[in-house]
This record gives sequence, C-alpha cells and structure tokens, in this order.
Amino acid sequence: MPTATAVMVGMGDIHVAKGDAAYNCLGLGSCIGLVLFDPTTQVSGMIHVMLPETFPGRPVDKVGKYADVGVPELVRQMTAIGAVSSRLLAAYAGGAQVFKFGAGVESKLDVGARNTIAVTEQIKKLGCKVLATDTGGNCGRTVSVTIGDGNVRVRTVNNGDKLLCNLRG
Repeated sequence: MPTATAVMVGMGDIHVAKGDAAYNCLGLGSCIGLVLFDPTTQVSGMIHVMLPETFPGRPVDKVGKYADVGVPELVRQMTAIGAVSSRLLAAYAGGAQVFKFGAGVESKLDVGARNTIAVTEQIKKLGCKVLATDTGGNCGRTVSVTIGDGNVRVRTVNNGDKLLCNLRG
C-alpha cells in the first residue's frame, strides 16, 4: 500500500486530512507537535504550537502558534471534514527547556513547560483521549506521523528514533 507524502508542519501551522496522511514536525524545542486522529472517519490533523496563549489586546497573526486558540481550531477543522471530537485520539511531543536562565526566572521563561500545560488543558477541555506524550527535558525533538500504519515516532539527537505510540491501537 503506498504511503502518503509527509506534510511538513511548520511553526504555527495546522494541517488536516481525511484518509491516508503523513505529517512531520521538525525542530521542536519548546514547541509542541500535536497529532489528533479519529479512527472511525480516518480524519487526522497536526499542529505545531509555539506559545501557550495569545497576547491580550494584540491581534492573532497565526492561530496555530498558540495553544489556547490553535488546538480548538485544529479540532474545528477536523470536525468540518468529518471527525467527531469525542473520538479524537491524541499524541504529542516537545515542550523542552532548551535555554537555561538564572535562578528565580526559570518557571516564567520555561516556555516548553507552559506549552505542555496549555496543550494538555486544551485537549482535556475538548474531550480528546491522550494515548502518549514525550515532553520536557532539554533536547529538541522531531515528530513523524504516518496515519496509514498509525505510527507516531519521535526522534532526538541523543536518543535516536523511537515509537511513541500507534494511533490504531
């Protein structure tokens, strides 16, 4: 069976598809690469979240950059082509702390941890079932997803390539 050509999901991007699809999220430092999948309708999608939330009073330049508006938008786009939000399965990776700061300022500046919390909250609010995560630490990741076989893979410089989960069970 031929596999789909992988779509590069760049920073702040949202991509959705019905049927066979493949996605790559490269260079995830503090960013989060989130994939959602409805196994009944074969609708999938991926987002590359850069920041936990939009800035009050500022226009949103790219919805997918922010967890608070981007994750609901991913679900909206998926349901528009047939997904049912209560069936969505989730897997995500990233959220590393790639820079060290002085004592006392780390928690506010640890964008990776804040991104992880924000994405987790949105997924919970939207009722998606989380199958697997690979977040935190201090090394960047690349997430690759092939909907045809269901494999979600994470690659790091230090630990190589590993299977995070299979979206098909």
